[in-house]
Amino acid sequence: MDSLEWLTIGSRLWTELHLFSPGGLFSMAAVGDASCVPATEFDCRNKPEALKLKAAAMVAILVAGAFGVALPLVGRRLKVIRPDGNVFFLAKALAAGVILATGFVHILPDAMEALTNQCLAEVPWRKFPFAGFIAMIAALGTLVVDFAGTEYFEKKHASKKQAISETIGSEHDSIYAAASSDPEHGGVNGGASGSSERANQMHIVGMRAHASSHRHSHPEGHHSCMDSTHAHSHGHVGHAHGTPEDEHTTIRHVVISQVLELGIVTHSVIIGLSLGVSQSPCTIRPLLAALSFHQFFEGFALGGCISQAGFKSWSSSCMAFFFSVTTPLGIGMGMGISEIYKANSPKALIMEGFFNSVSAGILVYMSLVDLIAADFISKRMRCDRRLQLMSYLALFTGALAMSSLALWA
Repeated sequence: MDSLEWLTIGSRLWTELHLFSPGGLFSMAAVGDASCVPATEFDCRNKPEALKLKAAAMVAILVAGAFGVALPLVGRRLKVIRPDGNVFFLAKALAAGVILATGFVHILPDAMEALTNQCLAEVPWRKFPFAGFIAMIAALGTLVVDFAGTEYFEKKHASKKQAISETIGSEHDSIYAAASSDPEHGGVNGGASGSSERANQMHIVGMRAHASSHRHSHPEGHHSCMDSTHAHSHGHVGHAHGTPEDEHTTIRHVVISQVLELGIVTHSVIIGLSLGVSQSPCTIRPLLAALSFHQFFEGFALGGCISQAGFKSWSSSCMAFFFSVTTPLGIGMGMGISEIYKANSPKALIMEGFFNSVSAGILVYMSLVDLIAADFISKRMRCDRRLQLMSYLALFTGALAMSSLALWA
């Protein structure tokens, strides 16, 4: 073995020891090893131009995200894009395809790349598919949170409904007792006028009870599509009839919107941080367009779930605000630590890979189970072949369009 081979072995051993020497996320000098730095960081490094592009990215992504999440919320008052309209349904299918492709084509491969990076030790990182494993655990964890959240809100809603029923029942009893015992109003000997007054009082109470607790359901039979259409139109013409199925759907949207925002916010921080620390315009330019497109449709899907959940204006505004600012804040954080942050240090790679894997698991689960399956297996979809065809077209268009962006970002 000649001196060159000994020198190579010694260099590799020193690198392994150096990478795992004590130190924090910003103190590991993995960048000292040229093989751990992407070629574009050397070939296309331009700090002044990168700074301008990052500032433009913050504004563009903020505007795209805010517009996307606000559109369904404002659209509740517009006939064209209201949550129960076909246009909204198709746009939501398109957004679901974008989110699915984001999880499978963008985030999960990035997580795999980070957790199998050559800057990490071969054992255990390149001996086990940690990215896929963590994504699987995250998806199963999301299932548990989804189930527990739905059960919690159903119990909360049931207890609230029971309290309202008890209040109306006590009010009913008190009015009936007062009307029965008052001679002036025909309690015992009040004649026909008293009976009429008591009947009016009872009718008012009955109307209030009917408005708060009236329920009806339609059997799933040959006429289920006709019944569904009738109930839908009847809800707009007359008074609202909330079926148990409608209540469950609303509760599901409450849980979906919160879990979906958690997954989106998690990976948005990582994306923003990665863009913020980069000093390569060649890396930032494609990310600017891709993230703006991605942020708009993610925002639309989230805004649609928030709108369908029926949150109060304050809660809806807070959720929309946090979604809109998360990625720009991540970019700002990355810009602030770009001089000391070592993107290819082992701890940075492990953290990035872990959070990207978690985000991928959450987004894949949410897109398949809570966005796609929930809408595409619904009675409304089964009963409208034209809407079904258009929705599938929108879904595949969103997925393919977002996947194609992987060629540039």
